[in-house]
Amino acid sequence: MPSLNVTFTEEEMEGVRAAAAAEGKSLKQYMHDLGVREMQRKRFVAGAVSWADRLRAEFDEAFPDEIPPSQRGEGVTAA
Repeated sequence: MPSLNVTFTEEEMEGVRAAAAAEGKSLKQYMHDLGVREMQRKRFVAGAVSWADRLRAEFDEAFPDEIPPSQRGEGVTAA
């Protein structure tokens, strides 16, 4: 598998090293795990959105007075 070169500022690198050390991992292992976690997070979010979309009509029917945040005016709260 090809290697990847990523550049960081000195300050960013210091933060990455500290985060790796806090997890007790090498810098290489930390960066690998970070990429894997991000991939899993994206998969989870996509699943959650799909689940919410499937239940939206049922929720809207059960709670007709609720106003979705995207449709609320500024300063308006749900019923």
